[in-house]
Amino acid sequence: MLILSIESSCDETAVALVRDGREVLTDCIASQVPLHRIYGGVVPEIASRKHIEAIYGLAEQALSEAKITRSEIDALAVTYAPGLIGALLVGVNFAKAAALALDKPLIPVHHIRGHIAANYIAYPDLKPPFLCLVVSGGHTMLVDVKDYCEMDILGGTRDDAAGECFDKVARMLDMPYPGGAALDKAARGGDETRYPMPHPKLSGNPLDMSFSGLKTAAVNLIHNTRQKGEEINIPDLCASFSASVSAMLIPRTIAALKQTGRTTLAVAGGVAANSRIRGDLTRECEKRGVRLCLPPLSLCGDNAAMIGAQGYYEYLAGNLADQTLNAYATKSMEGEKL
Repeated sequence: MLILSIESSCDETAVALVRDGREVLTDCIASQVPLHRIYGGVVPEIASRKHIEAIYGLAEQALSEAKITRSEIDALAVTYAPGLIGALLVGVNFAKAAALALDKPLIPVHHIRGHIAANYIAYPDLKPPFLCLVVSGGHTMLVDVKDYCEMDILGGTRDDAAGECFDKVARMLDMPYPGGAALDKAARGGDETRYPMPHPKLSGNPLDMSFSGLKTAAVNLIHNTRQKGEEINIPDLCASFSASVSAMLIPRTIAALKQTGRTTLAVAGGVAANSRIRGDLTRECEKRGVRLCLPPLSLCGDNAAMIGAQGYYEYLAGNLADQTLNAYATKSMEGEKL
């Protein structure tokens, strides 16, 4: 089955052609990073306008690169939630129009389910059940993937997402957008013990996380140091902050593996590209004999290939949409027909 998939939830316009959920024929991405860099973050209005400008040409490019004609497309898949509402609407409306014009099925895909499905492309033999740690700019959660379209959220952040914190601290250090990648690079070789960071303790669900206090501590440290006229050792601060984020994520991930009895751990989302988190997960999984699936960096960020991968399984499950499909800025991906 050949799916033309569309992703436009934030600042990347992406169109891909994916066969049977595993084989990527082409994955075209138009990045807006240079446009948003001058503002230090994504400006929703600019993102939406640029999606409109790029999406048709990108779809034509995808078909051309794969040497596929429109008549060969079997279905359209599109990210419909969550994300920037204006950006999502561009992709959803384009997919609806294409599905109507081509008389093909329309498959709505939840963005987080798409990130999880990136692992099916990177690891063609991977099948549920498995545990997935989702870490991105807007989401941090532990997901028990029982089947391709049946997932339970075991725990997650109660406030900020891990990626949001990386970006905020990077901005405070005057690093270029996207800040998470710049902070990760700066942290390599830094002394992670130089700047002690808090380790929040939460009551209730032991798999829940909190990053707002950690972010505030780092921001206050930067402010106070500058107010005193002192110099910040940026590599050491970045290493200390990265170590604290990892210390929040890793123990809960291991606890979730024990709780579920899963022997495979997948990681998904933009923060899955962070070298400290990748390294810590690799060591912990090796010690415990757990299979670790870490997608390549190209599949960690937003892309349309992952939407096509998950779209295939949503189609098999009968999760289709009609021309009334809408976009949603927030929507749970847990245990519902999409």
